Amino acid sequence: MPKLKIDGEEIEVEDGITVLQACEQAGVAIPRFCYHERLSIAGNCRMCLVEVVGAPKPVASCAMGVNDLRPGPDGQPPEVVTTSPLVKKAREGVMDFLLINHPLDCPICDQGGECDLQDQARSFGGGLTRYDENKRAVEQKYLGPLIKTVMTRCIHCTRCVRFMTEIAGVEELGLLGRGEDAEIATYLERGLMSELSANVIDLCPVGALTNRPYAFVARPWELKKTETIDVMDAVGSAIRVDTRGREVMRVLPRNNDAVNEEWISDKTRHVADGLRAQRLDQPYVRGTDGKLQAASWDDALAAIAAKMKATAPERIGFVAGDLCAAEEMFALQGLAASLGSPNIDCRQDGAKLDPALGRGSYVFNSTIEGLEAADAILLVGCNPRIEAAVMNARIRKRWRQGNLRIAVIGEQADLNYPYDYLGAGPQTLYDVAEGNHDFAGVLREAAHPMVIVGAGAMARSDGQMVLALAARIAEAAREGCDKNWCSFNVLHTAASRVAGLDLGLVPGENGKDVAGMIAAGTAGDLDVLYLLGADELDLSALKASCFVIYQGTHGDAGAHQGDVILPGAAYTEKNGTYVNLEGRAQLALRAGFPPGDAKDDWAILRALSGAMGAPLPYDSLSALSAAMIGQTPSLGALDDIAPVDKSNLEALAVMGGSLVDEPFVNAIADFYLSNPIARASQVLAELSAMKKSMYSPAGTAQGNENKG
Repeated sequence: MPKLKIDGEEIEVEDGITVLQACEQAGVAIPRFCYHERLSIAGNCRMCLVEVVGAPKPVASCAMGVNDLRPGPDGQPPEVVTTSPLVKKAREGVMDFLLINHPLDCPICDQGGECDLQDQARSFGGGLTRYDENKRAVEQKYLGPLIKTVMTRCIHCTRCVRFMTEIAGVEELGLLGRGEDAEIATYLERGLMSELSANVIDLCPVGALTNRPYAFVARPWELKKTETIDVMDAVGSAIRVDTRGREVMRVLPRNNDAVNEEWISDKTRHVADGLRAQRLDQPYVRGTDGKLQAASWDDALAAIAAKMKATAPERIGFVAGDLCAAEEMFALQGLAASLGSPNIDCRQDGAKLDPALGRGSYVFNSTIEGLEAADAILLVGCNPRIEAAVMNARIRKRWRQGNLRIAVIGEQADLNYPYDYLGAGPQTLYDVAEGNHDFAGVLREAAHPMVIVGAGAMARSDGQMVLALAARIAEAAREGCDKNWCSFNVLHTAASRVAGLDLGLVPGENGKDVAGMIAAGTAGDLDVLYLLGADELDLSALKASCFVIYQGTHGDAGAHQGDVILPGAAYTEKNGTYVNLEGRAQLALRAGFPPGDAKDDWAILRALSGAMGAPLPYDSLSALSAAMIGQTPSLGALDDIAPVDKSNLEALAVMGGSLVDEPFVNAIADFYLSNPIARASQVLAELSAMKKSMYSPAGTAQGNENKG
C-alpha cells in the first residue's frame, strides 16, 4: 500500500485510489463539483486543485492517482498540500470562472439552502469578482414534467450527463457545442424517459436542475425531515420524507450501499402529491339505497361486528394488500384467528409461494448487493427495469464492469443492457432446467450465477412448477460455485409480500386463497370479504350478497366495491415494519399524520376486535410489535439478512406439476400507476400519459406540445 504525506501528516492509503480519495481518508475535505464517487471521473470543474510538492502547478486531485505521484527527495513519500497560498489562490480563480455567467438569483432559486455552489463560494471564493463583462444567457431546456431547468446556472460539471449514460442507461442527455456555446441538452427535443431520471436533481451541485413539482413550494429549513423506507416496490429503498405540517412536501433518497446506494426511482420521489389526493378521511357505510353515507367510527365498526357475528367463519375471507406493514397484517391474522376463519391471504397477485417450504423459497437469496458479484443472470418472467428500477441499475452497473452474461425468458423489453433472449414461455425454462439449452452450461460454469423469477411468472396457475424449475436450475448451477452462494432469487413487486409470508398469512387448513375467495364470492359461498389495502383485485363479479369491508387510504378500486369503508394511514403516516425482497427487515417511521378521522391500521383492527367482544391482546403498538416478534423473530432483526437454508430450495426443486403453454407476462404494465397512491398522483399520471404518447405514431409531435 502506497504512503503519502498530506498536509504534513504521513498516511498509508489504498492502492489505485485518487489523491482526492486519499485526502478524504486522511480527513481533509476537498471541494468539488464534477467529482462523484459513483460516476466516472470527468475533471471538468477544477475546484479540487491541490499542490503536489515538486509539481510545476496545482493538480486536479480527482483525476490524479496516488500511484502516479513521484516520490520526494531521498525516497520520501510524495507530499500533497491542500491549504497553501498557491492552492487558495487557485481555488479562488476557479470559483471566479465558475461564477462568470452564474445569475444572481439565489433568493428565488429552489436550490437555495442546499446549494454546493453557495457553500463553496463562501468557503473557497475570493468574495470579489474581477469580471465586468455581460453574462451569457442560455435557453431553458425541456427535460420532462419532473425536472425544472434554469440552464444559465449550469457550470458544466456533466454529473447529469454521466448519470443518465452510466447509471440510468439512457443516452439522451449530452454536452452540445464548444467553448462559450457549450450547453447541456437532450439530443432529441423531448423529456427524459428513464425511471431514474430525477436523480439528476440531487446530483446537480447548482440550481440548474431542480424539482419541477416542488418549485417555489418550500424552503429546506421549513421542513421536518424523517428518515424512513420506500414502499413503491419491494426493494426497500432508504428515503427521507420532508413534511410541512401534515403534508408531505418531497421525498429524497438516503444512502444505503446494501440496498439502493443513493438512488431512488421517479415513482418513489414524485408520489408525494398522491399522498394528498383522493384520500379517505372518514368511515362510510352503504345504506339501503345502495349509496355510501358518512358514518361515525362506532357505527361503522358496529355494522361490521354485527355482520361478522352472524356469519359462519368459513364464509369470511381476509386479504392483505401490497402496501401493508407487518404490524397490521399481524393484527389481521389475529382477527381472523379469533373468528376461526382459515381464509386469509397476503398474496394479492395469486403468487404460488408457500412459506411452509422455508424462507429461502420466497426471498432474493443472493441479495441486492450480491448482484455486483454475479457473472451469469437468468431473468424469468420479469422486467427489473419496471419492477425494481433501482435494482436494475445495480445489474447495469455490474454489466458495465464486463464478464456478465444475461438471459431473459419472458417478454422482450429494453432493460438498458444487452441480453440473450431465450424464449417467451415455460417450455424454454424446462429446457434450461433439463440441461438442453446452451445457457444451462453458462450458469453451471459461472462462479456466481443467479436465477431471478418475477412475480408475473409466479402468479400463473402453474406458478409452483415454474418456481420448481427455477430452483432446479439454481441447484444445478450451484455445484460449481461458492458453497455459501445461493443462486435462487424471487423478485417481488409488493412491499408487504415477504413480511406477509414470514407471518404465514396464507390459507389455513381447508382455507381459500385470493382466487378461491373471489370465486366463492362470485358463487355466493362467501358472505364477508375484508380487504386490508387490497386494490389490485377484480371484484366486479362478486354477488351483491357478499359484504365487502375495505380498509385503506385512497378511493381506489377496493373502496368502490366496499359496503363499509374504514380510512387508514399511508406509509408516511405510521410506524411500521417492512421486509424487502431480500428478507431485510426495515423500520418505517411516521413523518406526518393521516387526514381527518383516519387512524393507524392496527388500531382499527384492534378496535374492531373490541366491538366484536373478543379484543386482541395488545393495546399499544409496542405491545403488538413484541407479540409479533415473539411469533416471528426475523421481523425484529432490523437490517439483518438471515443465512439461507439450502434445504428450502431442495424441497422446492423436487416439486412436480404441469406447465401451461402460455408466454410469461410481466407483473407491472405501467410503472407509474402500479398502486393506489401512485394512481392518485397527478404528476405520475402525466408521466404515464407522456410515456404512452411517445410510443404512439404522433409521439414526437405530442411531446413537443407538452413543453408549454
